[in-house]
Amino acid sequence: MPRMPANVWLLTFIQALAMSTGTMLVLAGGVLGAQLTPDPKWATLPLAMSIVGTACGVVPITRLMQHFGRKPIFIAATILGALITLFAAESITNNSFWGLVLSAFLLGMVMSAIQQIRFAAMESVSVEMMPKAASTVLLGGLVAAILGPELVTFGQLFIKQAFVGAFYLMTALLLLCSLLFTRIENTHVITAKSADTGRRLSVIARQPVFILAVSASVVGYALMSFIMTATPVHMHVHEAYSLQDTKWVLQSHIFAMFFPSLFSGWLINKLGTSKIIYLGLSAYGITIFIALSGNEWLNYWCALVLLGIGWNFLFVGGTVLLAQSYQPSERFKVQGLNEFLVFGFQATAALSAGVFLNLIEWHGLLFASFVIILIQLVVIAWQQNRSSQENVAT
Repeated sequence: MPRMPANVWLLTFIQALAMSTGTMLVLAGGVLGAQLTPDPKWATLPLAMSIVGTACGVVPITRLMQHFGRKPIFIAATILGALITLFAAESITNNSFWGLVLSAFLLGMVMSAIQQIRFAAMESVSVEMMPKAASTVLLGGLVAAILGPELVTFGQLFIKQAFVGAFYLMTALLLLCSLLFTRIENTHVITAKSADTGRRLSVIARQPVFILAVSASVVGYALMSFIMTATPVHMHVHEAYSLQDTKWVLQSHIFAMFFPSLFSGWLINKLGTSKIIYLGLSAYGITIFIALSGNEWLNYWCALVLLGIGWNFLFVGGTVLLAQSYQPSERFKVQGLNEFLVFGFQATAALSAGVFLNLIEWHGLLFASFVIILIQLVVIAWQQNRSSQENVAT
């Protein structure tokens, strides 16, 4: 296989730095939310609103990239992100809960631009190398899983108030990302035909390959967010595990989300995309079984690590499949719809996790997750049958 272009490695490095914002928010959102909220029921609102912000940002971001190219929007988004992190630091200094919520929402919108890095990487290589490019970029998450939470510790070396220094450090990292983005190749060149050409979106969305791609990413992200958001609340509040024990489970989960990128692209080339998606759903099923089997710390750790691995297989598989559903002129509207659905469902899952945990408790939440896995298996079988019938007909 040909060597990976330098553009992909540069995008991977940028992803590692920029995604640290998101991994830090996973930790900061819950802790700061609990400390600053005027009402305990709003404690998880900052984290949830960061995901809502990502869902709200995907359509305008992809539209802007369609008209102006990826490179200038990447640069603008990271500069804007740097300003938002300054606002977040100021909000924490002033103990402003709603300032934190607004900051998290706006940073979520910036993250919707960072999510487009994987598409820019795939556009930098041949069709055969797309699975490898997509998984390579996600390797940046390995660094982000460690760097994001550690920024909290580094920041307290020069500003004692928790998280304030971390957001100032993130300001510097996002400005560095904007400089690095000036060195990437612009994978989308503006042409007279770049605006809204190709088939109608309704036609594209009815294809089996599109439905399989989107459903894999939607289920992967939504279930991951559903269980991940509920886990720290259940562990720390209901089961009285320490914040340190809970943090270690979450950090291990985030690390496990990106570690399989070392080999998931290779697995797709060897086994095919469908089998990778099945492996992801199997990992989710085992996650639920382990979580249901006991309340020991190791149960939570193993379950969340498997949850991360399953997410990687489903998300990378869905991303690779999505590229097979559109022509080059259709990519921005298809990618925009995919991102809106994925992060819209993720936001819904994050916002509803606390409600479900209170209504049907931990075991009920896990059983509900298992039902979603079964539904996804039915969707896969249905769409694969449709695809086979269409191939026979042609």
